[in-house]
Parts: sequence; structure tokens; C-alpha cells
Amino acid sequence: MQSYQKSGIKDWALEDRPREKLLAKGITSLSNAELLAILIRSGGREESAVELARKILIAAGNNLRELGRFSVNDLVKHKGMGPAKAVAIIAALELGRRRGRSDLQDKIRIAGSQDVYTLFQPVLGDLTHEEFWILLLNRANRVIDNIRISQGGISGTVIDVRIILKHALDRLASAMILCHNHPSGNLKPSEADMKITSKIGDSCRTMDLQLLDHLIIADNSYFSFSDEGLI
Repeated sequence: MQSYQKSGIKDWALEDRPREKLLAKGITSLSNAELLAILIRSGGREESAVELARKILIAAGNNLRELGRFSVNDLVKHKGMGPAKAVAIIAALELGRRRGRSDLQDKIRIAGSQDVYTLFQPVLGDLTHEEFWILLLNRANRVIDNIRISQGGISGTVIDVRIILKHALDRLASAMILCHNHPSGNLKPSEADMKITSKIGDSCRTMDLQLLDHLIIADNSYFSFSDEGLI
């Protein structure tokens, strides 16, 4: 009986190989699976890197935001994915987040809660753990910096008011906005959220800083303390 050997990327037409296709036709010609395959570099004995990339994307519901939630352990569950390949994917996704944050920060002037959400949603929207950030502004409400203060587990993170004030004073900020995420998707502020907002607000007034808002982000929506009259 004739045996059939599975073809790999090297057996494809030159224009169909992801790296060669990128060089010949440009980055926009590649599908998400092909871009992911470039990071994976090689598949296993039974499937190509592109086929492995497609399986990973299917596991993420063909949603790049959901893929951004994947950990190393989630990725190495797929046959042919080792820790090195998983780390490369996670690093690339993090670079994408940071680029989006940097591009927005260079241009944005904060006029309301929607501007804050636009800045932080790419950073916090797809995380599976909680992070607490501050946004520092000058007198014209233009962004000076955004800084991650802490990160924790699914249900909370530890916040040191002294560290927050030090960052603001070191950067000569005139105003500040707080922002953290709820991985659970529940936008309702917890009692701890209310207490820390009040505590930071009191400390800001002592240092002649304005606390303009505190946003809670959950994927595609947010809660604004200022919009709800809580600041």
C-alpha cells in the first residue's frame, strides 16, 4: 500500500509560506493564523506551524482579545507548543498592548471618562488578574504618564497610597485618575474600591492634587466614579 507523508510548510508553494509571503506581499496579506505561525516558527510531525496556529486561535474562539488572556500553561496544552514558543506569543501580545498604550498616550488629552477608557481598555480589558494603575495629568489635562501601581489575583490587589503620591509628585502632576480592572466582569465598585478612592482623594487634597476620577474596567465596558457622582 502506498504511504502518504504529511506535507509541511517547506513543501508549500513559496508564496504560501508565511515568512516568504510577508516579504513578498507585505504584512497585511497574512491571516491571523499565518502571523501566529511566524511566532511559532515550526509545528510538529503531524501538522505545520500554520495548522497549529489555527488550532490555538480556535481555542480562543478566533478572538485575539481572548488569545491575550492565555497563559503559558494554556498554550503548551497544544501538542507541538513548548514553553519557548508560548513565551514568544505572550511577549508579542504584550508588545501590542504597550504599543497601543504608547500611541494613545502621545496624542490624548483627557476630557472625560471615555478618553480614560480608550487609553486603558487595551491594557486591562483582557487580563485574568487585577491590576491598579494611575494616570497622571498636567494642568491642561494632558497625559504625563500612566503607571501600574500593583497587580494581584482574580479578586484584588494591594495598593499603597504613599507610592501613588510619590509617583505624582516626582512627575509634577497636577491631577490624577485611578483605574483598575475587574476580571470577573462585575462593574459594581466593592467596599474596598470605595474606601481606597476616598483615602486617595483625601491624600491628594492634602498635596494640592486633583483626583478627577476612578474607572473600573471589565472587558468592553466601564464604571466611572466621576460620572456616577462618587467623586
